[in-house]
Amino acid sequence: MIDIHSHILPNVDDGPQNINDSITMAQMAVEEGITKIIATPHHQNGRYINKKEKILKEVEALNQLLERENIHLEVLPGQETRIYGEIMGDLEKGEILSLNQSNYLFIELPSGHVPRYTEQLLFDIQLKGLTPIIVHPERNAQIFEDPDLIYKLVEKGILTQVTAGSLTGQFGKEIQKFTCQLIEAGLTHFIASDSHNVTNRSFQFTAAMNILTKEFGNPVAIVFKENAELIVDGNNINREIPERIIKRKFFGVF
Repeated sequence: MIDIHSHILPNVDDGPQNINDSITMAQMAVEEGITKIIATPHHQNGRYINKKEKILKEVEALNQLLERENIHLEVLPGQETRIYGEIMGDLEKGEILSLNQSNYLFIELPSGHVPRYTEQLLFDIQLKGLTPIIVHPERNAQIFEDPDLIYKLVEKGILTQVTAGSLTGQFGKEIQKFTCQLIEAGLTHFIASDSHNVTNRSFQFTAAMNILTKEFGNPVAIVFKENAELIVDGNNINREIPERIIKRKFFGVF
């Protein structure tokens, strides 16, 4: 399996604070059945600045160490960029890093709201040939209260990624239920760990995939697994869940 969202790089954000913890996280990832993992450190979230060049160097160093330790996990470069007004300029400067240097770009919204300029900025990113992926929309307070916001963005070609822990109930029953609704409505395209450490923010990847299979069926689980693989290879992902009736009534769309 491939995990497209993690904070496995040491001492760059609120993930592992030393290389030993990164190694432990890598071992746990392998135990979860993960073979490739995208390192997506926080960028421009008010606390951390992790530009493209720095991330590429850190990923290379961690891969070399994992090879010496005989840990069979490949770390790929990525970035979790908080939405901000100057992102287009920084794209031009080469400071923004897409997922494994593909055409897919992680965008994080503030936890409490959706900035008014979000739709326009995401459109500008699309004009550059990139496809934005909004991370963990189920944990955004404004989207939780008004899910039509995410529907309208997905309708315009934006992708979303939910967190494994949201599906397993780590963030509470309400967020767990909302995550299931997003999946049922076809408004999310990926599940990833967003792992930060080996304790309270670990992978929960296998558990989440088991729940996905149980609640929505194996064809849906396969789509989510394949989408992660397609991203890594820079290919077009599957936007539609097969063999399911897409229910959007709870969003007030119909």
